[in-house]
Amino acid sequence: MSRSNDSDASELFAALYPRLAGWCRRLVDDDDTAHEVASEAFTRLWARWTKVEEPRGFLYVTAANLVRDHWRKLERERRAMRRATTEAVVRRQGEDPDGSVRLLVQSLPERLRTPVLLYYYADLPVREVSMLMQRNENTVKADLHAARELLRARLGGRLDRTR
Repeated sequence: MSRSNDSDASELFAALYPRLAGWCRRLVDDDDTAHEVASEAFTRLWARWTKVEEPRGFLYVTAANLVRDHWRKLERERRAMRRATTEAVVRRQGEDPDGSVRLLVQSLPERLRTPVLLYYYADLPVREVSMLMQRNENTVKADLHAARELLRARLGGRLDRTR
């Protein structure tokens, strides 16, 4: 099939969009998000229209990646809400009123402080922290462990082990 003209693109859209959007709907459980994902997949296909050999496969792989990004965003939002809720409860209980944990984190050596800030405060996954810092994932994990142990020791063992 020659994919050089607009009628081919229109036919492909008419044939595949409803199924792709329905598939996305089952994954994200939201009509608007499903249509956004399916539309974005088609937009990315149009940008590479003459280069893509298998448009159907391209659409589904692209949609799957967009759905995965959507899920990650939702999880980051959930974690941020849990963290904000926990911080509000801690503040109400009067724990750490002077910000000593924050001050302790700021006092960490940069080698430990940066991964702590990216992982715990920016809520980035270890893989992303390792890419940003251009370090091996195991090195980042070891640095996070060392930072937690140092903070725990400085706090006299009061550091919560929730992560």
